[in-house]
Amino acid sequence: MGELLADRIAVHARNTPGALAVVDRRESVTYGDFWTRVTGAAAGMRGMRRVAVLPTSDVGSLVTAAAAMLSGVAVVLLHRHLLPEQFARVLEISAPDVVVAEPRQHARLRRLGCADPVSVDSLATTGTHSTATAGSELLVGVTSGTTGEPKLFVRGQRSWAATLDRSDATFDIRPGDRVATPGVLDHTHFLYGALHGLTRGAAVDLRPAEQAVKDAPTHIYSVPTIAWDLARSGVRVPSVREVLSSAARWPSSGRAEVQRVLPNAALVHFYGASELSFVSFDRGVDPGAGTLFDGVDVEIRDGIVHVRSDMLFDGYLTDSGIAGGPAAGWMTVGDRGTLHGRELTLFGRDSETLIRAGLNVELAPIEAALVAIPAVTDAAAIAVPDARMGEAPAVAVVLGIDPPDTAEIWRHLRASLPSPSIPVQLVVLQALPRTPRGKLDRQALGAIFATVRTDPSTTNHSVSAPFS
Repeated sequence: MGELLADRIAVHARNTPGALAVVDRRESVTYGDFWTRVTGAAAGMRGMRRVAVLPTSDVGSLVTAAAAMLSGVAVVLLHRHLLPEQFARVLEISAPDVVVAEPRQHARLRRLGCADPVSVDSLATTGTHSTATAGSELLVGVTSGTTGEPKLFVRGQRSWAATLDRSDATFDIRPGDRVATPGVLDHTHFLYGALHGLTRGAAVDLRPAEQAVKDAPTHIYSVPTIAWDLARSGVRVPSVREVLSSAARWPSSGRAEVQRVLPNAALVHFYGASELSFVSFDRGVDPGAGTLFDGVDVEIRDGIVHVRSDMLFDGYLTDSGIAGGPAAGWMTVGDRGTLHGRELTLFGRDSETLIRAGLNVELAPIEAALVAIPAVTDAAAIAVPDARMGEAPAVAVVLGIDPPDTAEIWRHLRASLPSPSIPVQLVVLQALPRTPRGKLDRQALGAIFATVRTDPSTTNHSVSAPFS
């Protein structure tokens, strides 16, 4: 294992203090200035155990994360899609010493129930800071769905250091490169991408993709949604050497579109999970199976992928401590696949969870929200393919006496679900398709939605919903 994360950034702050470190919509800072702010914030965190952060795409969010990681204080990564009751539960379980956000996010935090959020600048002080060890907690994040009881995963300093080592060996990021991370930093993929860029001595651009590509980035951390939007913009960016993508499977058609506007880029998509970190990666427009990262072992047990590596998480944070971590060094998140040598082919999640634009969405709470509506007698949610977001939820309902109109159904869903869980389609059926044993026939329901997309007149109602 190499140096811990913050130590790797400190090397560049010492050796090239005048080099550009981070740029956002409002400011840009050098490595020297960035590190000064980090050490000041770290001094202000002395004696703390955990710091909750609601990050946006700004320098201050990165300063907060790096300062906590420098001093061995865990970052509780809050998310903009948390419902108020989920937000309260996350804070109850994680018990942070302080909640930090950019000042313009303070009103949102107060609406969620946080009485006294602070900015990172208000934390900064002079003096010494604590120092992280390899055994320190580094990150507490929310995973396994955007609805229902929040599930908090814990990653340690040692785990992230091992992940950085794999990134250094696999991705071609050098000092002086320019790494665009155009997604909000409450997504661990983009937070990791920004911090990884800083450990390599690159300039990290936090601005949206349409702005970042104007300044000749060499790398773009992406998810298929952002890559798709970039391709649709038609702007050619020959400076990009690598696109580093995660989340939902990236279809060949979308990769081909991205390759057209980024003609010199290697398209790298990696599979992993919050609990697993990196597992496998592939390159190119039509790659087939993914290659396991060095140091990763995989076993297929009853069709389910089980992973062993030094990058696995510690477990889930609960009221009684950390539980549910790797068993005898192995962990699974329920993905199905096959393994041939070091080549892993994936077939999707075995559980009823989909990945929409990089966010896990559970289907059961969507169904529960539907059947809570008076006169909705049956409901089902399934994953449907989506060219921009990878996959998205679609729902079918069966209505009884005195049924609500579809506008009322939409209003209820928007009031009771976070935006990633809002379906892209709603159809009204006389009955849900079921197998001879009475279980939902998901294949038949998927065929109904496929027909609706090409001929909406085939059902009583079909409508698309926005996602933000």
